[in-house]
Amino acid sequence: MVAGGEQQDVLLELLNTTPVVNGVAQDQLADPEAARSWQRAHGGSGSAEERRHLLTARDDLQDVVRGSRPATSLAPLLEGVTSRPHLSSAGVSWEVDAPAERRMAVEAVMAWSALQEAMPGRLRACANSECRLFLIDRSKTNKARWCSMAVCGNRMKARRHYQRTRDAAAG
Repeated sequence: MVAGGEQQDVLLELLNTTPVVNGVAQDQLADPEAARSWQRAHGGSGSAEERRHLLTARDDLQDVVRGSRPATSLAPLLEGVTSRPHLSSAGVSWEVDAPAERRMAVEAVMAWSALQEAMPGRLRACANSECRLFLIDRSKTNKARWCSMAVCGNRMKARRHYQRTRDAAAG
């Protein structure tokens, strides 16, 4: 995974590798070759062991963001991981020391933690119960509810309108 603000985008891409397509849940990392390509495109080695840790991190992070598991459930992903200071002319930065096969998984957890600290409550699951995607709400009002206004937002608004119209006609 990558550093800086791009970490948020990579985290979101990882969380969103289990979309619903035409009503069927997909896993874009289930196929080893597709996963290898994804891992390499995001700075990983593409190894099977790295993929195994990455899938565990993704699934655990999805549960934590959805609120079905506590954040403490992420602790096993960070076991044995250390960080050390690195001093440069830009200041102090912290370098994570994790086994190579766990680096992407650890960086995903760290990106989630940094996002929680910098933008608490802004990472959330789409409000469409039939969608499995996540969003980072970067709006001033922090009221974004859908992964995509054009897709899920319109669907949900149309459903509510239809339900109100039906209820009014029945009443």
